Order: sequence, then structure tokens, then C-alpha cells
Amino acid sequence: MEQNRISPVAGVFAAAAFAIGGCAILPAVGPDYEEPEMKIPEYALPDAGYPTTNRLESGEFKTAGASEDVREAVRAENLKQWWDRFEDPELDKLIERAVSTNLTFLIARERLAAARWRHMGTFAAFMPQVSAEASAVRLERGKNSSSRWGTNKKLHSDVFAAGFDASWEIDVFGGPRRETQAAEAEADSALWSYADALVSLTAEVAREYSSLRTVQARIDVSRRNLALQKETYEILKSRLDSGIGDELAVNQSKYVMEQTHAAIPPLLAEETRILDALAILTGDMPGSLDAQLARKEESETRQCAPVKLENVPIDLIRSRPDVRTAERNLAAQVAYVGVAKSLWFPKLYINGSLGLESVHPSKLLRRDALMGSIGPAVSWPIFQGGRIYASVKAEEAKMRSAVYAYELSIQKAYAEVRDVYAAYTEEYHRCHALEEAVKAASDAVAISKDLYRNGLKDFTAVIDAQRSLLSLEEALVISRGAISERYVSLCKALGGSQPLSDIGM
Repeated sequence: MEQNRISPVAGVFAAAAFAIGGCAILPAVGPDYEEPEMKIPEYALPDAGYPTTNRLESGEFKTAGASEDVREAVRAENLKQWWDRFEDPELDKLIERAVSTNLTFLIARERLAAARWRHMGTFAAFMPQVSAEASAVRLERGKNSSSRWGTNKKLHSDVFAAGFDASWEIDVFGGPRRETQAAEAEADSALWSYADALVSLTAEVAREYSSLRTVQARIDVSRRNLALQKETYEILKSRLDSGIGDELAVNQSKYVMEQTHAAIPPLLAEETRILDALAILTGDMPGSLDAQLARKEESETRQCAPVKLENVPIDLIRSRPDVRTAERNLAAQVAYVGVAKSLWFPKLYINGSLGLESVHPSKLLRRDALMGSIGPAVSWPIFQGGRIYASVKAEEAKMRSAVYAYELSIQKAYAEVRDVYAAYTEEYHRCHALEEAVKAASDAVAISKDLYRNGLKDFTAVIDAQRSLLSLEEALVISRGAISERYVSLCKALGGSQPLSDIGM
């Protein structure tokens, strides 16, 4: 009875099918990634509370009770476009332009695109690698060549060839799979870096805009005080010219006026610097925003309603783009450990070639010019002098480093939230105290002027009162701006910005 025989080619394909099927069953070498569980103790937030007009025995403001606290609790959904709380159309326009045209942000976008293409390229490891070749060779042999020694003849031959070579690595031990996992994690890391760039960009635009309005308000305060001081100086100068004035008071009034005047040019220079910074942040040339963001009657940044955190926002901290970037970097490094370990094991290939070869170009396309081969191949590093072992240990050290980097990112994020929240809530107390101080200083200026006119005080009292008023008014403007800037910093610390689905991710 004739026995059934399996052809060599069929055997090769059967072995390949078995190996490919095994890839879906056999686990990849190296550790499988699991996101580390880092326990974060929930300590009380450093909340100074919302100040009231009542005072404690120490003289500080008493904070509002739970039923009187007007602050709105921060929710994750409120962070989507946190700048809307300012209700400032100019700020909205700036952020919209920055997200579309900021060059640093566009660079981050291209880095993300590059990472995604690298990830896509790793799938090529699972496909056959095919190359095409064609050649035409003339071989000359002289009479002294070894192949024709003693024949005293000069020979030549022509060979024409064309064909395809193919090689297919069967992923038995998971090296290519781990490489794909690493590339996918790196693409995710690039995505979160892109999101982090968005968070930083929106926060930077809002901070610079707040600084601009604060500087413009300080210029208004200085010019308003300068006008009042000039009026006082002219009155005193007029009285001196009439022979009833005090020359010392005139000179004192003049140097106070000029001192206020001298404070304005640096503020104007700072205004230009911030305008230029905002222009660059929005992807434009410096000077393009000068007319749009010129000083208005009310130059201060619009204040949004005060907010509060009810507890430690652990979920928001873990979801911050920079923390997610560190976590994805860790996932990629775990996969790279598997890639390094896969080099210890043999690699199985299916190699083949198909082509045409002839000594006459006219016969190259004939059937009898056909040639080909197919068969398995194994490559196994037997001795590498410790190179693979050292590579594995290096990748494991990088993995442990990535674990520490992830834990450190959470610690820093937690500290940033606490620090910013403390500064934000304390600034309300400072601002409230400065408001009371400005009221008292304004009354002191009026009283000192009245006493001077009646001869009960010299002009030094007026000068001191005017200086104090200017200093306190400027401090109040700065404090109000600081509240806005610290609200921006708080939203940034909580990872707030548009979700990835809103930016085409």
C-alpha cells in the first residue's frame, strides 16, 4: 500500500502555522506590566478658610463657618475649561489662539505624531520582510586565473537575474510583542506629554494675561496718585509764590511727586514685556497684541468666585498628564525588560526566495529560468560574553528607576496641590486686610491735609499718608492679581484643561 507523504514545502508551512499559533498561546518572556498601587495618606488640606469681617483675639480675620462659606467646591467637570469662570472674552480669545498656533504646542503635537508612527512601525515585525533584486553581471577570467590555469584561454560569461527574497521571524518567545508593547506605551506617554503641554500652555497664557492686567492696574494707580500729588504740589507752589507758603513743604511735595513718577517707566516696560510674551504664546510676532490688549478703564483681571477643595483630590492627582506620562514611561520600560530577555532565546525564521536566472537576457522570462528556495532557520546566541545578561540587568535598573520616577511624580503633584491651595486661600486673607488698610490710608490722607491747612500738623504727616496710600493701593492691586494667578495655578496643579477628546486625540 502506498504511504501518504508530506512534501517538504507543505511541512515548512505546517511548522510555520504551528509556530504562529503558538505565539498566541505561549507567554512573552519578561514581566507583565501592572500599574503600581501607591497608597497616598489623606492629610488635611491647608485651607485658611474664607475671611469674614470679624476678628479673632489675635487680630486676624475669623474664617466663615460651614453654613456661611460662599466658596464653590472644585469638581472634575469644572476643570474642563476653567478659564470660563473669569468671564473675560479677551482671555478666551487668547487661549483659543494659543491652542491653535503656539509653536511649542505644535512641536509637542509633531512629537506625538512621530511616536504614533513608531508604534505603527513595530507591527512590521509580525509580517514577512520581502525585498526585490535584479542584476546583470559579466564575469571575466584571464588565462592565469585559477579556474583556467594552463588552458591559455581568456573566457567571460554573463549572468542575468531577478527575484524576491523573503524572511519571516516567528515570534515564539515574545520579543517583537514586547517591542510593540513598549512602543504603544511610549505613544501613550507622548499623548500625555501633549496633554501636559496643553495644560501648561493654557495656564501660562492665563497667568501672563493676569500679570498684564495687574501691571496695567498698577500703572493706573500710580498715575492717579501722581495726578493728586501734582495737584497738591501746584497748590503749595502757588501759595509759596504768593508769599504765604512753606518752601520746605513745596520741596517735600515735589520729591514725593517725582518719586511716584519714577515708578511708572519700569511698569510700562514690564507691560511691553508681558505683551510680547503673550504674542509669542499665541504664535504671533511681538507687538501684534498691543492694540488689542491696551489699558482700559478697568484693567484688572476679572475676579472669579472663590473656590475650595473639600478633600484631597487623589483621583485628579493620578490623572494629571505629567503623572500619567511617568506611568506610561514605566509601562514602556517594563516591556523593554522583556525585549532584552528575549535575546536569550532562539529566533525562528521562515526564509524563502523566488527568482529567475539566465545567461541570456532573452531567456530570462522562460520557465526553465525559474529558481527558488524555502525553509526554516534558527538563530540562537550561544555565547555573547555576558552582553545579553548585562543588557537585561541594565533594563531592570531602568525599570526600577521608572518606578521611583512615577512615585516621585505623585509626591510632587500632591505637594503642588497643597502648596498652591495654601497660597490661594491665604491670599484672600491678605487681600481683605489690604482692603481695610487702603480705606484707613485714604481717610488718613484727607485728615492729614485738613490738619496741615489748619496749622495743626506739618506737611510731613501729609507726605507719610500719601506714601502709605500709594503703597497700599499698589499692594492691593497685586494681591487681587495674585488671587487670579493662584487660581490658575490651582487648576493647573489639578491637571485641569480640555480633555483629550476635545483636542482630536
